[in-house]
Amino acid sequence: MSITPYEISVPTFQRGFAVLSKLLDKAEAFAEERKIKPEVLVEARLAPDMLSLAGQVQRMSDTAKFAAARLTGTEAPSFADDEKTLADLRTRIARTTDYLASVPQDGFEGAAERMVTVKSRGGEHTSTGKEYLLTFALPNFYFHLTTAYAILRHNGVPVGKLDYLGRA
Repeated sequence: MSITPYEISVPTFQRGFAVLSKLLDKAEAFAEERKIKPEVLVEARLAPDMLSLAGQVQRMSDTAKFAAARLTGTEAPSFADDEKTLADLRTRIARTTDYLASVPQDGFEGAAERMVTVKSRGGEHTSTGKEYLLTFALPNFYFHLTTAYAILRHNGVPVGKLDYLGRA
């Protein structure tokens, strides 16, 4: 069995955003039921030095769109990190999934061997597309999805493992 870089990235990211959207649905229902402002959940975090729920969604979005762009040798769209409401987060998710849907599958030809350079505060790291996808992009995406789930769960939103896994 062989899996292409497209198959292991774009559909995986799209499914993660579908799971996240359902988690946000539960968060919204929880806030309404408990008569709390949903923005409280948007700004919630697990620890003072961690990103808020909004920050987790923003990093998921950035990871997915930059992975698609880096693997296809194209430019990713730039989004401002200014989401303040659940509706804003939903818009960010929709913009990201729309972008992912627009990336042609054939653009991923040669992506496994394409050299990818990621610049960060710590410097630059260059690896093959395969290594980048498997050791950075996918783990990073799921780290932020898991953390978003944990923030909601920690704040009382009734979500469980099956909500995180999503129903195939």
